[in-house]
Amino acid sequence: MFDALDISASGLQAQRTRLDTIAGNIANMNTTRNTRGEVQPYRRRFAVFAPGRPGEPGGPGVHVQRVEQDRSPFRRVHDPTHPDANKDGDVLYPNIDLAVEVVNAMEASRAYEANVTAMEVTKAMMNASLRLLA
Repeated sequence: MFDALDISASGLQAQRTRLDTIAGNIANMNTTRNTRGEVQPYRRRFAVFAPGRPGEPGGPGVHVQRVEQDRSPFRRVHDPTHPDANKDGDVLYPNIDLAVEVVNAMEASRAYEANVTAMEVTKAMMNASLRLLA
């Protein structure tokens, strides 16, 4: 039964990382410059899950193997008044779609809740077993 708790805990951690990544995407959805102040839009990021624990592939649970950048093209908006507009008056914005990020956040939240529920059920089963033994 302790494996069940560990598996659910790994799911909690993975979904938390996924939600952190999604929150970063939403926060940077209009960021047109990089950390050095150069005109370069933020690139959407996403978590890549893998089975097992880190260093123990194929074992129970899940982990975030890596966080990757979405290589899809940036959004192009014609706005000649924007300070980051190119010579044609176009501004490149991050390749982030708010609707997609909100749906992904809801999915991560539901998966997190499902793992919490699985932990609660496992705890209840352990308690019931201990009551029977006592």
